[in-house]
Amino acid sequence: MRYPQSIQKLIELLTRWPSVGPKTAERFVLSLLNKDQLYLNDLANAITNLKSDLTVCSVCHSIASASPCHICSDKRRDQSNLCIVAETKDVLAIENTNQYHGLYHVLGGTLNTIKDINPADLNISSLTHKISSNQIKEIILALNPDLEGETTCLYLQRILSASNIRITRLARGLAQGSSIDYADELTLSHALQYRREFKNNQIN
Repeated sequence: MRYPQSIQKLIELLTRWPSVGPKTAERFVLSLLNKDQLYLNDLANAITNLKSDLTVCSVCHSIASASPCHICSDKRRDQSNLCIVAETKDVLAIENTNQYHGLYHVLGGTLNTIKDINPADLNISSLTHKISSNQIKEIILALNPDLEGETTCLYLQRILSASNIRITRLARGLAQGSSIDYADELTLSHALQYRREFKNNQIN
């Protein structure tokens, strides 16, 4: 026996979400059936307008409601520090620590040979232009300590080493293979505070 088509269709759509299997999707849909129509209308409108209400910051490439985003347009931020992250969610995670007050650059991912993600697929050319045209004194590599993050760190260190800018990376408060956006604020705060110089031979 199958659910009515409207329920079945929504279950199938939700199973396309990360980490959502058929049983979880089924629970979500059945829970929605218990919500009032006003909530369902608000949810539908939020989903419908999700992309139309957002843009990509022309400076740091993070997802934002305006361009430049509120961080890039804030002149009180330390203009000499640039934190390089993979995704917008990493910016939010670092901001929640209240330990960093510089600028950001979102790569839009990390190098991945299996998925065929190459340097040309990331926001690297705009990064090098930003560094050459601004008074950046320190670059913080805030990428996940997994294989893709390490590979990307090594690549960036190689192409940025000629700039004579101090290059640091997050301290090993982050466990190998973990994700920045899942780290608790204290762990991420310590990783920022005790970051260390990044050298070409540091793979571990």
